[in-house]
Amino acid sequence: MKSPRIELSPQAAGFLRTLAPEPRQQLRAGLKALAVGQGDVLELEHPLDGFCRLRVGRYRVVFHYAENGRVIRCDFAERRKLVYELFADLIKGS
Repeated sequence: MKSPRIELSPQAAGFLRTLAPEPRQQLRAGLKALAVGQGDVLELEHPLDGFCRLRVGRYRVVFHYAENGRVIRCDFAERRKLVYELFADLIKGS
């Protein structure tokens, strides 16, 4: 079976670009591992039902599976202490 394709939202792609080279490489490696079913992943609870998080050091990527698992959509990325509150506010406004 083919690995799912990783898609980054504009926010997640922009966040990756702001990072120093070492954490950016760590996050990219974490995303590649996610595509093959590896990584520190946790399903999120209310109010973020349907989303999961990938933990890579001090950073978190909030994502969901789309197209019957063929795509992993990375919706939001940020430092750990900010990610859940900011993402919850973002989806409330959608």
